[in-house]
Amino acid sequence: MDPVYNPPAFRLDDEGAWRIVEDAGAGTLVVATPTGLESAFAPVLVAQDRRSMSLHVARANPWLRALTPGAEVLGLFVAASAYVSPLNYPSRHDNLNVVPTWNYALAQVRTTATIHDDPQWLWRQVTTLTGHFEEGHDPAWTPEHLDPGFRDAQLGAIVGVELSVVSIEGKGKLSQNRPDLDRLVVHEAFEAGSLRERLIAQRMESPE
Repeated sequence: MDPVYNPPAFRLDDEGAWRIVEDAGAGTLVVATPTGLESAFAPVLVAQDRRSMSLHVARANPWLRALTPGAEVLGLFVAASAYVSPLNYPSRHDNLNVVPTWNYALAQVRTTATIHDDPQWLWRQVTTLTGHFEEGHDPAWTPEHLDPGFRDAQLGAIVGVELSVVSIEGKGKLSQNRPDLDRLVVHEAFEAGSLRERLIAQRMESPE
C-alpha cells in the first residue's frame, strides 16, 4: 500500500500522529481479501511502547472472518475534520480563483494482525480498554460489575486482535498553505462554529 498523500507542510511527527490516534479513540481497520476489501470500526488500546494496538470485535463480524494471522491491516484514525468555504478567505478579494477545501487531522497506521481467542487475554483487553476510556469518570464503570455468567457469555461472543505496528503517518491539514490572514479568519470562524469546526480550531491554535 502506498503512503497517504502528505505534503511537507501538513506532515506530523510520530508524536503528533499518535496523539491523533489517542484523540480519535477508534478507527476504521481495513484488510484486503481475495474478493475485495473488508473494514471494521473499533476502539483500540495503544500499548505503552506504541509497538502494538489491541481491540476486540464480535465473533460474527465478517471482517474477522476475512482476517488471517499475519494479515496486513491499515488503520485510519480521524480526530477532526471540517469543510472550509472560500468565503473564509479575505484573499479572495484580490484573487477570485479560490476553491473550497477540507481541513482534517488524521493518522494512518500500518500493522500486521494476531488473533486472540483466549478468554484470559480477552478479559485483560476488555478491562484495560474500559479502564482507559472510563478514566475521568467518577464513579468509573468496570466489567467486574457484571454477573459472572453474563460476563462469560459476552467474552464468548467476541474475538481479540493484536495489531503489531509497522509504521505510522500523521497529517494535519490546517490551512497552513493559505496566507496568514486567511488562516486567522478560518480559525476565528471555526472557533464560533460547529463542534467539528471547533475541533479543527483547537488544532490550529497549536499546529503540529
